[in-house]
Formats: sequence, C-alpha cells, structure tokens
Amino acid sequence: MKTVWMSCLLALLMVLPLRAEQMKELGPWQVHYSAFNSSFLTPEVAKAYGLERSRYNGIVNIAVQNKQGVAQAVGISGEAKNLTGTIRTLSFQEVKEGESIYYLAVLPYRNEDTYQFTLTIMGEGQQQTLTFQQTFYVD
Repeated sequence: MKTVWMSCLLALLMVLPLRAEQMKELGPWQVHYSAFNSSFLTPEVAKAYGLERSRYNGIVNIAVQNKQGVAQAVGISGEAKNLTGTIRTLSFQEVKEGESIYYLAVLPYRNEDTYQFTLTIMGEGQQQTLTFQQTFYVD
C-alpha cells in the first residue's frame, strides 16, 4: 500500500515542476526546486509522509542531481524570510522513491505572502547556496 502512495507522490512531484520548471546549476549539481500549496497533495499522500494539508501551508520541494541526472543524497538546511522580516527555519525530510530523492519542508503562510528562500546544500565535501523567491496564495 505504501508503494502506491509513494508512486502518487513521485508522480505529483514530477508534474508540479513541469508546470514551472525551476532549476539552478550549483557547483557539481543541478538543483530542482519548487514551492506549492500543500492542498495540491492528496490526503492519502500527505498522510503517508506526515505532511499537513492546509490552504495555509506550502511545501518546499528540492531535488539534487549530478550533471548526468543521477539523484544525489545531500544535507539541506535553510530558512524562508517574508517581506515583513519574519524568518522561518525550514526542516527538510528526505523521501526516496526508487532512484529519485526529494527533500520536503512545510512552510506556513498567509495569503499573498512572498518568501525569500536561502538554502544551504551540503554534500561531496562542499557546500552550495540556493536562493529563490515564491509568493503563496490561499486557495
């Protein structure tokens, strides 16, 4: 049964970036990233991964690959800062599905909150910084 939910999550995480592919090359890596409303997850997938579905929660999704497209296991830490200066520390959980590895974090927000993300990615004896911005809307 868990395999079904994992496959659903993998499918969702693959489709969402296709809508707005966001990728940066950082050192030896291709870092794919997205942030979206947690209500996009089905209740079953959210439950399987301990993610809270809410119109006031966003999901930050990070996938790191080497230049050949092979998923990389890394450490990720970081924070999100909104326009009023509120800083939220992000806690990422690793999700493995076959050859794919994703890192997910939950971020509470209010309607039209814009966050500046600063993430530190560590692995292979080095450290890279990913920055991006995302505005969230309440469904």
